[in-house]
Amino acid sequence: MNIDFQRIEHPAVYTIEEMKALDFPAHSTVAKNLFLRNGNGKEHYLLVVEEDQNIDLKEVKTMIASSRLSFASEERLEKYLGLAKGAVSPFGLLNDKQNDVTVYVDSHLKDANVIGLHPNDNTATVFITFEQLLQFIKETKHEIHQLNFA
Repeated sequence: MNIDFQRIEHPAVYTIEEMKALDFPAHSTVAKNLFLRNGNGKEHYLLVVEEDQNIDLKEVKTMIASSRLSFASEERLEKYLGLAKGAVSPFGLLNDKQNDVTVYVDSHLKDANVIGLHPNDNTATVFITFEQLLQFIKETKHEIHQLNFA
């Protein structure tokens, strides 16, 4: 895809707090990635937001005009994105060949110098720009919906 990136290997991390404790490049932002499902489990969503963004699922439900939202199970994460718990990432969209997952990106990420994302594995972080993130998502044939959290 001709996307330049920086990759940093590190011990496995499972939370944003663990990611923040790592020695990442100055002026980088780590993305928080949430894999959600609607009330009946027929719709699945990937939210890519700033690391410090507090997410209220009731607010997100209203923003995306969905029924009740909850975190998808590990089984659904594996089925739709081919990922394990702790490795949720937009790069998992490569595994969603049927485009079953709807992608929402926090518009505040555009202000980040570079964004850190797991490369489908939580023992490394890849840093790319916001534009490169959007390019990648488009290359996977997923439509990008931007959300603007206050």
